[in-house]
Amino acid sequence: MTQAQTAVHLRSVTKTFVTGTIKTPVLRGVDLDALCGEITLLVGPSGCGKTTLLCVLSGLLDADEGDINVFGQDLRKLTGEAKTFFRKGNLGFVFQQSNLIPTISAVENAAVPLLIQGMARTEAQDRAVELLKKVGLGERLHVKPAFLSGGEQQRVAIARALVGQPRLLVCDEPTAALDGETGTHVMEILRATALTPERCVLVVTHDSRIFRFGDRIARMLDGRIESTNPLEHKADGSLKSEITGSGRNAI
Repeated sequence: MTQAQTAVHLRSVTKTFVTGTIKTPVLRGVDLDALCGEITLLVGPSGCGKTTLLCVLSGLLDADEGDINVFGQDLRKLTGEAKTFFRKGNLGFVFQQSNLIPTISAVENAAVPLLIQGMARTEAQDRAVELLKKVGLGERLHVKPAFLSGGEQQRVAIARALVGQPRLLVCDEPTAALDGETGTHVMEILRATALTPERCVLVVTHDSRIFRFGDRIARMLDGRIESTNPLEHKADGSLKSEITGSGRNAI
């Protein structure tokens, strides 16, 4: 069995926000590895730095110190323009709110990343249609967001995130606004459509109901990763046990 490729490699990453004379340390020396072929869950109390960490490892925010390596690329050595180019080719994003454009249809929303990259509209929409069918929205292609349920909107957001075939999918609380059944369906779709041996999925969540979809869990507290451990599953895919590492409940 070949060893899984490391998609995200962070060491001693720090980030402090400065407002006037007030300094607020948010990341205090983060170490994290996320592997291809896995869903890594990042959990921890509100305010511990999870969303800031996503922004830093995605190149949306600059770290103050530390090593940030994504698929072998040292992000701290890239210019702002180069980071934007790197994100276009390698990263997809799914957030708690779907953030769809309200005036256009599901297929048009899903095609937006390809249109931004300069792809012809017909080809971009063909790819969007293919993904929307995979996530179960083949009959809802031309419906605008206001007429889609919350779960349907989130599936459009997943299709939009995947349409550019990103190697790293970053999800910030993707099930927080959904009921249990819909949240489970969204995670099933993520696992089925986003996860391959060449891809990595990183999910920030407070939702313990979706732990069974993860392969590894990283617990964050006060700006640091306290522990990273594999999740054990039964033969039917349900969660066998949750390894807590330090034993502290950081959900």
